[in-house]
Amino acid sequence: MNDSYIYIIIALLPLAACMLVFQVNPYHALVIRGILGAIAALVYTVLGAPDVALTEALVGTMLAITLYAIAVRSSLVMRLGVINDAADDNYYFAKLINEFRTIFGKRYMRLELVTYTNTQSLHRALMEKEVHAICARTEQSDRDDAVDEEEKQPYHTKTRIQRIYDIMQTELSSPETILTYVNTLNPGEEHP
Repeated sequence: MNDSYIYIIIALLPLAACMLVFQVNPYHALVIRGILGAIAALVYTVLGAPDVALTEALVGTMLAITLYAIAVRSSLVMRLGVINDAADDNYYFAKLINEFRTIFGKRYMRLELVTYTNTQSLHRALMEKEVHAICARTEQSDRDDAVDEEEKQPYHTKTRIQRIYDIMQTELSSPETILTYVNTLNPGEEHP
């Protein structure tokens, strides 16, 4: 009896594992993880271990993929705090938010807008780590009256996460915002 097909199926395991390790997109990695589990279950079945194959298919593949999908979906969110009236038909604000979505979309992240009623609650949300960044109109006192109206930056974006600040500083081309990093760490606390 020719068992060469078993070697071909077994060779697919390290191939799928390598594809999984080198996958950049987390959603594609979930699909490849499912394929890896299905191949493992097939190998166990062919080798005469149907109980192990069933366990791998149910727990190792289906349950693991479901939990991974929930974890990936909930962890790839950038929460941006804004004032309620900021989004009311404002061209500059819409342009800025679209640019944020483009920047974070490249990293497979969703941008979630969290609205607040006033500036104090917005700043409190940033300091209490409810949001990753905030975007609000620049205060009138912060503006320099000698600068032309076109050169003024109507929004001020603050973030408490250094990596998000670095990404935005590098890729944000919009002149509509001032970008600032805010250290919200308690004394003695280290960055994650």
